[in-house]
Amino acid sequence: MRSRNPVFSRRGFSRDNGYAGFNTAPQAGGPAVGTQANPYAGGNPYAQNPYAQQDLQYGAPPQAPATTGRMTMDDVVLRTASTLGTLIVTAALAWALLPVDDANISRSYGIGIGAALVGMVLALVQSFKRKATPALILSYAAFEGVFLGVVSSIVDQRIASGAAMQAVIGTMAVFAGVLVAYKAGWIRVNRRFYGFVMAAALGFVLLMVVNLLFAVFGGGDGLGFRSGPLGVFFGIVGVLLGACFLALDFKQVEDGIAYGAPKEEAWLAAFGLTLTLVWIYMEFLRIIAILNSND
Repeated sequence: MRSRNPVFSRRGFSRDNGYAGFNTAPQAGGPAVGTQANPYAGGNPYAQNPYAQQDLQYGAPPQAPATTGRMTMDDVVLRTASTLGTLIVTAALAWALLPVDDANISRSYGIGIGAALVGMVLALVQSFKRKATPALILSYAAFEGVFLGVVSSIVDQRIASGAAMQAVIGTMAVFAGVLVAYKAGWIRVNRRFYGFVMAAALGFVLLMVVNLLFAVFGGGDGLGFRSGPLGVFFGIVGVLLGACFLALDFKQVEDGIAYGAPKEEAWLAAFGLTLTLVWIYMEFLRIIAILNSND
């Protein structure tokens, strides 16, 4: 299961992860073997016989293997709820236990940044692992929750009252909107869509890195990509990119279930959805902060 994200790239259906990959080709006397990591090249990543690819070529719907231990939608929902629930609980605790008044804001912000760094490391470790590690994913969610709780409290209490709730509502609206559009067929996730989103995300991340470097070494707001009118514009772009990655995540979940992905792949689906939702939430929070800033 590869669920693409603007910040992190997770291991996916590839020949290196212990399962067959996308763009498979039947081999004589054996199952299909993945030849590339592009998840939109077609083929059954979990083919159990050499005739599965032929069924797809002749238009037959993908058939999940009859064996047990395969991923279901209930598995994905449960794992996602567990991951997001962990994140929400730690965010609420950080909000309540780490005050952001004048006397404590530096300490609380330092703890939040430290938690964000730990969460980033855990996310990168999981991204490069061949299989999902539930403890690692839940630990990432816990540390990320601490960071989000501190940052949300700072924005909500010191910049714009109600900003956190507005960002949550915005994130939920994007999630619901993309889900409806995807299920209705208004969004078609294919190779062209995948290539466009990945190219746009790469350009976006590179611009943000350049802006950060200018801010660190030149002082101020860098090139101004994350403040003022430009900050609002790039925040909206970030939300739109997050919406596109949600569509990719939905496609991966749908394909994983249809092709009979192993049950543990549901944790990778939960991990990918959590990363994308955190990205969208942070972009909304940034936009709200910029619009309510007195600078």
